[in-house]
Amino acid sequence: MKKTSAAIAAMIALVSATPAFASDVVLEANGARSEGQWGGELGAGYKIPVFAGLRLTPAAGAFLYKGDNDRYYEDYNGGNERCRDSSNGQYASDSKCNNLAAKFYGRIEATYTIPAAFTFGVGARYMSSEVRPYGTVAVPIAPRIDLKGNAGSHYFAAGLLAHF
Repeated sequence: MKKTSAAIAAMIALVSATPAFASDVVLEANGARSEGQWGGELGAGYKIPVFAGLRLTPAAGAFLYKGDNDRYYEDYNGGNERCRDSSNGQYASDSKCNNLAAKFYGRIEATYTIPAAFTFGVGARYMSSEVRPYGTVAVPIAPRIDLKGNAGSHYFAAGLLAHF
C-alpha cells in the first residue's frame, strides 16, 4: 500500500512539474506600430525555463510594413486595377505596386507565468541598430494559444502567440 501511494505521489509530482519546466517553441503574429510605422510582426522563439514559472525567450522575426517607394501606384482604368509607373505613366508589373518592406529584429524576454491566469514580463528588442525595452503581458485564450501585447518607447504590438 505504501509503495503504491508513493508511486502515485511521484507520478503526480512528475506530471505537475513537467509543464513548469518544459521548453516551448513559440510562433507570434502581431499587428504593430514601430518607429512611427504601422505594420505586422511575424516571429519565432524558444522558451527556456529558468526556475518554476520564470522563462527566458530569445526570438527573431520580421516587421512587415508599407515601404517608402511611391513611384508605382494602382490605377483603376475601366474597372480593372493596374499598376503604373508615375515617372512615365507606363503599365508596370503588379508586383511593383506591392511596396512591402521588412525590417528584421531580434529580441529576448524574461517572463513569469501564473498558471491558468496570465504571463507578464520585460523584453528588449533590437531592430534598425537600436535596442528598445518593453513590457509584455499574455493571457491564454485557448490551449497553447495566448493573446499577447507588448508596449514600450516607440513600440506597440498586439496579437497571438502559439506554443508548440
